[in-house]
Amino acid sequence: MRFIDTHAHLYLPEFDADRADVVALALTRGVDTILLPNIDSGSVLPMLAMCAEFPDHCKPMMGLHPTSVTADADKELQLVKDELARGIYVAVGEIGIDLYWSVEFQEEQVRVFREQLRLAKSYGLPVAIHTREAFPLILDVVEQEKTTELTGVFHCFSGSERDARRIMDLGFMMGIGGVITYKKSNLPEIVAGIPTEYLVLETDAPFLPPVPFRGKRNQSDYLLYIAHKLAEVKHLRLDEVAAQTTDNALRLFSKTEQH
Repeated sequence: MRFIDTHAHLYLPEFDADRADVVALALTRGVDTILLPNIDSGSVLPMLAMCAEFPDHCKPMMGLHPTSVTADADKELQLVKDELARGIYVAVGEIGIDLYWSVEFQEEQVRVFREQLRLAKSYGLPVAIHTREAFPLILDVVEQEKTTELTGVFHCFSGSERDARRIMDLGFMMGIGGVITYKKSNLPEIVAGIPTEYLVLETDAPFLPPVPFRGKRNQSDYLLYIAHKLAEVKHLRLDEVAAQTTDNALRLFSKTEQH
């Protein structure tokens, strides 16, 4: 069985002591491709260094995370534009709107998100969208920008059934991570009604580890715990979940196999 971790930050300092071991362990579990979303200017070099170290397994995205959007966002956005022009990225991400921590720069977040959606369309790349306390606003923006060129995934999906329907109507996918294993989460009930062809797997490592690792560092081999839970929720065999989610990821991130 082959799995793809469509969203992990393994280049962060949490993995400095054992990064190679974490990748090796993921490979033993069948997680042979790990997509690395960028955060801001401070994460570009570590992310690219990891992709250079593991070129067959780690693929980079380029984007500006909404929590890094401040009054000087244009300087960060220019770096994103310069990097995308290099043609080495498989997606524009991690981008989006996050109103959980602060609404101070909401206007800037929306503007930067919109600009990055347009960049994705111009480069023919999918987007990896971060959403926190931003439904339905973020869906309104995507619907306004939607063209046939715009595709992507709502990373760490945690919306309602209505949000899921709107995402499917856009032709977008939803990233399913450790939250689906949490006892108090209503995600299993919502995911039960989402056709599997709209789902991809992710860890968001080192964040949001699945049960039984809550409170610990998340890592890419834990994707199997998420896959097992998804199989349970969808009444599928694990190999069926592996095949469908991997196919979905390869269709969405079509440049993954080309780099």
